[in-house]
Amino acid sequence: MTQKFVTFGELLLRFSKLDHQRLSQGDYFTSKYGGSEANVAVSLATLGNHVQYITRLPNTPVGHAGAQNLMQLGVDCRHIQWGGQRIGTYYMEPAAGMRSAKVIYDRANSACSELKPGMIPWREILKDASVLHVSGITAAISQSSADATFEALDIADELGVKVAFDINYRKNLWQYGADPRETLKRMLSRCDLMFGDAIEFEWICQRKQPPFTAIDSNFEMQMDEYREWFDDLHRVFPRCRKWLMGMRNMVASNHHLLTALLFTSDDGQNYDLLKAPIYDINGVVDPSGVGDAFMAGLLHSVYACPDDNQLQLDYALAASTLKNTIPGDFNLSNDEEIKSVIYDKTVKIKEYI
Repeated sequence: MTQKFVTFGELLLRFSKLDHQRLSQGDYFTSKYGGSEANVAVSLATLGNHVQYITRLPNTPVGHAGAQNLMQLGVDCRHIQWGGQRIGTYYMEPAAGMRSAKVIYDRANSACSELKPGMIPWREILKDASVLHVSGITAAISQSSADATFEALDIADELGVKVAFDINYRKNLWQYGADPRETLKRMLSRCDLMFGDAIEFEWICQRKQPPFTAIDSNFEMQMDEYREWFDDLHRVFPRCRKWLMGMRNMVASNHHLLTALLFTSDDGQNYDLLKAPIYDINGVVDPSGVGDAFMAGLLHSVYACPDDNQLQLDYALAASTLKNTIPGDFNLSNDEEIKSVIYDKTVKIKEYI
């Protein structure tokens, strides 16, 4: 049976200079569409799933170009809401060598930030959905957008739709007066599976994590400490069945060590803590959207291989690993490529007729 996934969040237009130039250099910007929930939608569609993406865009050529970009990649955009004056944007200065990346948001008063409860026909959209995916970003951009997010969660619960949640804590977005930690905890308490990187887990729980300082794939994880950590989380948020934590150590801008843990239960009572391999990625092209690739990989594999929790974890990590090799926000890796990372662990030339 084909699953229907629904993702909800803001579509953004990303601007960068060419060839790792700083924003103060050069004459030309390149542009790409992206945004966390859109990234998840594209990745799930690339893996052959039915995905509806819900957002609000200005009824302008720029807004329609964004929707067209997603539709060309297989995403169902029929329920996008049209209105408002502008699309949210951000400027990305990529990392290089030991220089850190910079992200400058320009999304105040965007069409999506003006969403209000009642604007989106959630019962129609979710009536045949398996999963609703939301993230902390949509709750961060405005009070009305946060209210619309909780409306979606209420209706998902009413209809028995599972909720997937990405913490996606972005400190600089929380400008309207809400307490970000308390708001995101409310969202976390409503979810069935979730993703966050280790820093976000540490922030939302206010508890120090065991350090991930790998410089090669032989690093030993402190599994007993992580087990205690996740046990405490489960006691506070008992609804969640799958907790996916991504961990990354950046040796340099193009050299990352990436791994993940999955705290998972099939019955809601007995939990297993699983670890994935550590991938040594020496040749990172673009790490934007790596967390979204994690989430999409988990969502796809939960339904593609429901009885194999270890494979779900390995699949999510392999999808995220491949995203590091692809420019832009979208992970365009297909199922064959992801499984090749899991099973072959070698780089080969693929020949097709």
